Amino acid sequence: MKVIGAGMPRTGTLTQKVALEKLGFEPCYHWVNVIADLDQVGVWNRALDGAEPWEEVFGDSQATVDWPGGYFWQELMDFYPDAKVLLSIRDPEKWEPSFRETIWNMCYGESLIRLLSSARAQVDPRWASYLKLVERMFWVDEAPFAAGHERPEQLIDGFNRHNAAVEATVPSDRLLVWNVSEGWAPLCEFLEVPTPDEPLPHVNDRETFLGRVIDGALGALQGWRAEETAALKSATA
Repeated sequence: MKVIGAGMPRTGTLTQKVALEKLGFEPCYHWVNVIADLDQVGVWNRALDGAEPWEEVFGDSQATVDWPGGYFWQELMDFYPDAKVLLSIRDPEKWEPSFRETIWNMCYGESLIRLLSSARAQVDPRWASYLKLVERMFWVDEAPFAAGHERPEQLIDGFNRHNAAVEATVPSDRLLVWNVSEGWAPLCEFLEVPTPDEPLPHVNDRETFLGRVIDGALGALQGWRAEETAALKSATA
């Protein structure tokens, strides 16, 4: 592990993943790894319970960005003492609606994504376990938004507290505070690698997030419907 991403979700983390892999820090672990393989939820729950399954979960990853890795930024910087820490930031006023329309809406409110996510949890135990993991990482106990998250100012306060804690804890020579709008230069200088002769890639992680949640829910519900239909036909044959 050479790069530990401590930035909150919705701070351009999928762009960071692609950028770091272009720079040779590959593979880079990201939240999409968990959504693509829900069997990993159990490992992260063990981490929340106090275990340190870092080599098991990261394998040969040279970097990690976004949650769930970012939740454990302090544990990871101790476990990987030679790794550098990347704190991705964003204008809090722009970050808040982006976070609310994706991760928060997946868990709360009456949005379509929340209703689909909840419906999937009724027929897919692994997804139900995943939602409980999200709850533990964001809304309860020591999570960033345990003090409240219903109002915009509460999310912004949690976001700012998290960033301030990282900046206050990580030694300055080991930390880069970076906005993806700054481009390659600060990142490449920090990681001591050549700057690519191409623009920093931009990946729409909002679209990716919503697509994975919605498509996964529709697929699970269609599978459940097929099973229920087959069972009904068998029972009435």
